[in-house]
Amino acid sequence: MHVRHIQQLLTNQGVETNTDGIFGSETRENVMLYQQEHQLQVDGIVGPETMGHMMDGMNSEARQQMMGMMNNDQEGQHHQMKGSMGGQSDMNMNHSSSGEVPDDLQKAENPTFEVGDTATIEANHMEGMEGATATIIGAYDTTAYAVTFQPTDGGDLVENHKWVIHEELNNTGKESLQPGDTAVLDVSHMEGMDGATATIDTAEETTVYMVDFTTTDGEEVTNHKWLTESELRSN
Repeated sequence: MHVRHIQQLLTNQGVETNTDGIFGSETRENVMLYQQEHQLQVDGIVGPETMGHMMDGMNSEARQQMMGMMNNDQEGQHHQMKGSMGGQSDMNMNHSSSGEVPDDLQKAENPTFEVGDTATIEANHMEGMEGATATIIGAYDTTAYAVTFQPTDGGDLVENHKWVIHEELNNTGKESLQPGDTAVLDVSHMEGMDGATATIDTAEETTVYMVDFTTTDGEEVTNHKWLTESELRSN
């Protein structure tokens, strides 16, 4: 969904929003304000309920026009990504890593999956991931965040990136952050990530796992960070 259309919808609904195409802190705060005013779940995320409510007052012609523009944007973005990434839709991700973890990251005391165990991946952070068999390399107790950020290299806004852990945020203290909070990223899962200011979309206290796996289309991935407990299933 194109951010400019969300911003235009907010303005049309009386929440004046700068139409710059960037889902930054101003837009997120305005979404939360709209949700609060209309007794919706206040999470700053434009999901089906919020979008439906925002479009509820539009006449049928305007609604069809808006839906057509959003569909065209999504189709164009899909083809652009396919062409530039050789068919992959996971952007410039570093799916393998050196295996190094932050010094203050605590090993899980009683993880569901022990180091050396195997499990089936039920997440789709990259093509060929879902359904692959993972070998557990490390298990750690932390807070896992989905985040939205503007890459420092000028790339497109990255929305709902999963996952960044608390120890990969810069100077945030020990307390977990909450949705809507912002923090500077101190990690390089993808290009333009390190040093970017991120907005927290979701926060989940959980065990996260570093894993090795071979994708369903044959790519070997080592020391992948991160999968959460709910994204793994016992074989």
